[in-house]
Amino acid sequence: MAEYAHLGESLGTDFFSVREQFTDEQWERFASTRKFVDTEVLPGIGDLWERAELPWELIRRLPELGIVGEDIRGHGAAGMSPMACGLVHMELHRGDGSLGTFLGVHAGLAMQAVAMCGSEEQKGRWLPSMSTLDKVGAFALTEPDHGSDSVALETSARRDGDHWVLDGRKRWIGNATIADLVVVWARDTDSGEVNGFVVETPAEGYEATAISGKLSLRSIQQADITLTGVRVPDENRLVNAATFADCARVLANTRGICAWMALGHATAGYDAALRYAKERTQFGKPLASFQIVQQRLVHMLADLTGMQLYCMQIGRLADAGRLSPTVAGLAKMNNTRAARRILAEARDLLGGNGILLEHHVARHWADIEAVHTFEGTETIQTLIVGRDVTGIGAFS
Repeated sequence: MAEYAHLGESLGTDFFSVREQFTDEQWERFASTRKFVDTEVLPGIGDLWERAELPWELIRRLPELGIVGEDIRGHGAAGMSPMACGLVHMELHRGDGSLGTFLGVHAGLAMQAVAMCGSEEQKGRWLPSMSTLDKVGAFALTEPDHGSDSVALETSARRDGDHWVLDGRKRWIGNATIADLVVVWARDTDSGEVNGFVVETPAEGYEATAISGKLSLRSIQQADITLTGVRVPDENRLVNAATFADCARVLANTRGICAWMALGHATAGYDAALRYAKERTQFGKPLASFQIVQQRLVHMLADLTGMQLYCMQIGRLADAGRLSPTVAGLAKMNNTRAARRILAEARDLLGGNGILLEHHVARHWADIEAVHTFEGTETIQTLIVGRDVTGIGAFS
């Protein structure tokens, strides 16, 4: 083992004692996921990240941990409280962003789309196998020309008897190359409204190609999807996904989770930097003994503690059914910005060692860039919150 390979392991940083507020259920989910990350994820994840290889052995462990399915009740899903769900995503991202993002796409987007927009028959048809990961899900919304303005999507759905014919292109679709069930959002050519459809792969006319050259979330594949005359039976149209507003409900449900994801990455960076500063000796004494290093560590801790408080409050609001998309957006914006600051400081405090995968920080430093962007960029979140506080929309 490399000299500083243990830097990724949790220090349990909790300066404001927020964990005292956990319920037994939340503590159990948090503790079991933390143990999984420290003992099973961290030892080999750097090599998988470098090779851009999906961590299948780790993915297959997720149902055994009982954490697949977010807060969905029944059908074998995890049925976690929203707070516990956030804690699970925080810990998974403290281990690896690709692993956490796989679950976020599969459960937070694809399963939630079925749970929130499907009929009871559709839920019973798909959710049990998704809960066990016998079927992997993807969520196909964004397009080459429609990222932040996905409401203007161009993928079309044309009714043809008891089927729908889908045509169009999607981009940056997580899990798309491995998914068995792909929730595709397309515009009805008759009504002009956006509907949701479940494409069961393999399907004639469906092609997913992994996007290469990524420097963030390397162990999960995002893909370009081409839909050419893909025929989908009407029974696979999500019955309660009749407008883009229904799609937006699913997205709003996951936006707050992004704040927890960012907290996981930031925690990994801070813990590694603190450990390193206490163990690394320069000029005959530990780095942590220098005033400037202590100042930087304290500023990082202040950012991290603020992120924890943001997450605890949105968790409480979500548990009470009162988390608004705007509040979730502000938490996502704040926490991804703070995480980027913390990880940049951590990378620098480790000196040259900070760019080595075996010291963990560089991987999180790269992965936070994706979290900062997906589920709504900082700019979009800012404009959404700005519209809420001023009453004036700055974009259409």
